[in-house]
Amino acid sequence: MRKIAMTAAFAAMVLTPVGVSAQAIPGAVIAVVDLEKVSSECTACKAAKTALEGQVTALKSREATLAAPLKTEGQSLQAAVEALKGKEPDAALQARIKAFQTKQQQGAQEIARQTNQIQRNQAYVSQQISTKLGPIYQQVMQRRGANVMLEAGATLASGANLDVTNDVLAALNQQLPSVSTTAPAAPAQQQPQGR
Repeated sequence: MRKIAMTAAFAAMVLTPVGVSAQAIPGAVIAVVDLEKVSSECTACKAAKTALEGQVTALKSREATLAAPLKTEGQSLQAAVEALKGKEPDAALQARIKAFQTKQQQGAQEIARQTNQIQRNQAYVSQQISTKLGPIYQQVMQRRGANVMLEAGATLASGANLDVTNDVLAALNQQLPSVSTTAPAAPAQQQPQGR
């Protein structure tokens, strides 16, 4: 009899689900957003894209402005060196070569600084937009009763009734009418102190 009671108690333990007291996870209610459409159609995004393209165009123009006289001077110096037929250049030609190399280096540094600034500006624009989108996703999900949001490009297919792109776009346009296209100054790097 005791064996039967022990077997029944063991069977009850084994057959009872382990997580009976744990809350069940609700079924997924999915919303889909097309971030490509949001980023190409939001008002602040379009204005930022135009401003950043202007910065890139200005950089290319500056690069061409710097390159033209350097190219002419480089050709002149090359001809002068070739005319020496292997002889050492005199002090005046050496000074011209050194001045040319300095201008070339300064131009490269200027272009590198401006390129870096444009990259920082692009990252700053993305940061401002991303910062606003996080809360917007939550608001749209709550309003539409979703508990999961996926990017449209990460799905194979979805029903049109799951698409909340227009909701996200409208909220972003309302909450972020513009963005700054100039990143804040980078923190100065500390110089090592002498001993």
